[in-house]
Amino acid sequence: MRLSEPVAASWKARLSLSFARDETRSVLAKRSHEGPLVVQKPLYPEGEAVCHAIVVHPPGGIAGGDELDLQVSAATGSHALLTTPGAGKWYRSAGPLARQSLHFDVAGTLEWLPRETIVFDGAHASFECTVELRNDARYIGWEVLCLGRSGSGERFDKGEIQLEQRISRDGRLLWLERGRIEGGGRIMRSPAGLAGRSVCGTMVAAAPEVANNYRKEAPACLAVTLLPGLLIARYLGDSSEEAMRAFAALWSLLRPAIAGRGAVEPRIWRT
Repeated sequence: MRLSEPVAASWKARLSLSFARDETRSVLAKRSHEGPLVVQKPLYPEGEAVCHAIVVHPPGGIAGGDELDLQVSAATGSHALLTTPGAGKWYRSAGPLARQSLHFDVAGTLEWLPRETIVFDGAHASFECTVELRNDARYIGWEVLCLGRSGSGERFDKGEIQLEQRISRDGRLLWLERGRIEGGGRIMRSPAGLAGRSVCGTMVAAAPEVANNYRKEAPACLAVTLLPGLLIARYLGDSSEEAMRAFAALWSLLRPAIAGRGAVEPRIWRT
């Protein structure tokens, strides 16, 4: 495994958010940050029970040696929805690894619904996500990866992507997935891998019980798997817009059962 290397002018950014229940409101009770990773003012487009927050990385792109660390806790009775204002961009690196680490500690309800991530040709990137659920906590999250900038004819022919996602409930592991995508490598071409496609995505919904009828109702471009307490949806294609629309459509079906509320899209999605 390639280790992060100190690079001149690289960014080390950390953002910590704590959501809590205050009578009928979900509130951002605590926040702290170091470096260029911040959250905008909490919003309440669907009433005071759900707190929406937009996580912003002001530099706009991630280069070799950069590290982003997002830690979020949602206390019992709280409900938070986090998103991003636009696509994340991971630039070409001369060798140093860029890292994104997500750590979610959930006793209430948490939704992590970022925009797509564009990995430039030659990037070396690591994406790690750990979700720790407590008691009957609820979680919905997704990640959409664009391999290269297909709109300008660029393919992901060089570089490397490391992926790890871990979900547990009360200390018991529910889901562990690790992967490695080598630019131009066999997994990108293989029918058992990405089959030459340039966009892939994974959506996860976790609750004590998940209904089994979503496979029939999900958009046709998604493959849906139901596990005990988990629903996993996959996208494989060539359009980040199609992936985001499909995940949003499935989210609108899932949210009433998982989170007990109808789907209200973050306003930033329409700007």
